[in-house]
Amino acid sequence: MKKTIAVLSIVAFFCLSSLSCKKELTTQERIAKVWVARIVKENSTIVYSSGGSNNIKPAYSSYRLNLSSPPTATITEIDGQSYTGTYSVQGDSKIVISGISPEPTGTNGVLEFNINSITEDNTELVVQLSTPYPKTGNTKNEYTLISQ
Repeated sequence: MKKTIAVLSIVAFFCLSSLSCKKELTTQERIAKVWVARIVKENSTIVYSSGGSNNIKPAYSSYRLNLSSPPTATITEIDGQSYTGTYSVQGDSKIVISGISPEPTGTNGVLEFNINSITEDNTELVVQLSTPYPKTGNTKNEYTLISQ
């Protein structure tokens, strides 16, 4: 009887242990979603906050960063224009979108976003363009994005 209980205890322990261990997702897997703007800063000034009534640039409500079908990325800008390219994650700290078509002004078809943070539950992503963005008047842009 004691041996049976001991064996069952060991089996139960291993079963529960294997169920509680989740596979660690890569950054690529964690960001493979459609992201929309929650807060946008241009040169450290908040120009958009979702649900805000005094937004300097309310058109950011239409901003989308679609990374849901790797390696394809589609960006929908505040003017409604959509751009499509191929993205890759470098290390765990950078998203590079290249071969963007049509080519956004002054980008040479490449946008690089530094990943500042991503929440543990993968519902919020904070990224910053690595260079000033000509499309917004050469501002340094930071996007706090939420998954849609």
